[in-house]
Amino acid sequence: MVPNIRDLVDYVENNDWAFAQGHRLCPGCNAPMVANWATLAAKSLGYEPVVGVATGCLEVSTSIFPYTSWNVPYIHNAFENVAATISGVESAYRSLRNRKKIDNDKIKFIAIGGDGGTYDIGLQSLSGAIERGHDFVYILYDNEGYMNTGNQRSGSTPPGADSTTEPLGKASSGKLQLKKSIVDIIAGHEGVYAATAVTSEPWDFMKKMQEALEFPGPAFIAVLAPCVRFWRIPDDSGVEVTKLAVETKYWPLWQYNMGVYKVTKKPKTFKPVKEYITKLGRYNKLMKRPDANEIIEELQNYVNAKWDRLLELEEITKDKPIRTKI
Repeated sequence: MVPNIRDLVDYVENNDWAFAQGHRLCPGCNAPMVANWATLAAKSLGYEPVVGVATGCLEVSTSIFPYTSWNVPYIHNAFENVAATISGVESAYRSLRNRKKIDNDKIKFIAIGGDGGTYDIGLQSLSGAIERGHDFVYILYDNEGYMNTGNQRSGSTPPGADSTTEPLGKASSGKLQLKKSIVDIIAGHEGVYAATAVTSEPWDFMKKMQEALEFPGPAFIAVLAPCVRFWRIPDDSGVEVTKLAVETKYWPLWQYNMGVYKVTKKPKTFKPVKEYITKLGRYNKLMKRPDANEIIEELQNYVNAKWDRLLELEEITKDKPIRTKI
């Protein structure tokens, strides 16, 4: 069972945090919330996390020598190889356990990366680690761009969003391509647990984190985690924005577990995606175009179709897990 709120409060009051204060992330950044909740979930459930973090905002701001915000075993990896590193450590641990040199079965391996190190630069090592079946949890804090180096577009940057590596000029409407559907890509590896989460739904995230930790193999959670600096939103609005992302179908909450899809939050009513877009300053260039409403209508049709597809996948895969052993 996921610990209740009282249990979590008791744990926090009586134990050291795995992810401590004193980091240098921007005020309002949602990435530390993701790291904090992931490690809190692991430790409060009795696990001992070993964490690897890919180069990016979270790494740069939490482990600048000689300081660190990590109170657990921690590995800094290059942009492209956090999944390879954590899979190597997991293999060494498994070997030591098999040879009776370690008898601790509560150690869990957690890799954390941003969208640049996950959607793009690190996708190959992540895919390989998942295909090999390593027992680890990969947490993606998705701020939809290379924010550590100044808001360059990534495979996660959504259409219409501004970045420093998009065409310039008054006719430009931001990024032209669709956002890469990373959780579908991970689910395509079949023998895996994959899910989405947001910072406005901590309990949904905790439940998924428990399932990921207890899944006997690779698990992946993509968490929408706004960069307030380059999303052009107030410092205190990141959580509110992710709530709106769910309510507009922009970021549905769902999971994939061995072939079975499940939507974990179904709002009774939905808001138009335009309401989400107009909250973010990164879409200002798009909104100034004379055909802005036509483009937003296309985006609305896109998120509607994605939502309907999810509901259909949930229905047709209900209680039909795939085989895992030959």
